[in-house]
Amino acid sequence: MNRPAVFLDRDGTIVEEVGFISRASQMVLLPSAGQAIRTLNAHGFAVVVATNQSGIARGLFDEPALDAMHRHLDGLLAAEQAAVDAYYHCPHHPEAAVERYRVDCGCRKPLPGMLLRARDDLGLDLARSWMIGDRWRDVAAGTLAGARGILVRTGYGSADAAAPPADARADAILDHLMEAVDWILRSSPSSPR
Repeated sequence: MNRPAVFLDRDGTIVEEVGFISRASQMVLLPSAGQAIRTLNAHGFAVVVATNQSGIARGLFDEPALDAMHRHLDGLLAAEQAAVDAYYHCPHHPEAAVERYRVDCGCRKPLPGMLLRARDDLGLDLARSWMIGDRWRDVAAGTLAGARGILVRTGYGSADAAAPPADARADAILDHLMEAVDWILRSSPSSPR
C-alpha cells in the first residue's frame, strides 16, 4: 500500500513569512514547527514540502541558492529531531523577469503539479494525504490532487481566512502547524504506522 503524506507549504507555514527569502540566514522556524514535523515523522507520514518560489523567476536568487536554503532548513529541523522526506518547488511565474522561467506551468500552486510529481516519485497515496498551508492556493493544490486541505493562520493565513475566495474549501482552518497535525491525527482513521 502506498504511504500517505502531509504536504507542507514552506514560507508562513514552517518558517516565518518575510517576503522573498533569498538567503538561508533569513529562515526562522515558526514556534512548534519542528515538533509538528517530528510528530508526523513518528506517525509514519511522508513529509513533503511543496513551495512556490517565484523569486527564482524574478531573478532574486537561483536554484543552487534554494538548495542551500533547504539544506539549512534540514539542519534546523534535525536540531528538533525532525526531517522532511522531499522538497518540491515551482520556479515559474507567468510574468518572470528571467525568460526561461516565464511559463504558465502545472506546478505553480494552486495547480497540483508538485503534489502529483511527489506522488509518482515517492509512491504516495494522495487520497490519504493532506496539504497544509497559509494560503488558499495551498489548500486548492491539495484538493485538486485528491488530498485534503488545511489552512493555517500563520504567515498570510489570518488574512486569507478572513477573506476566502467564493470557491474556497478547507477541511479545517487552524491556528498553526502543530494544531493542524493534531487535527490530522484525530481525523485519520489510523496513522500509517
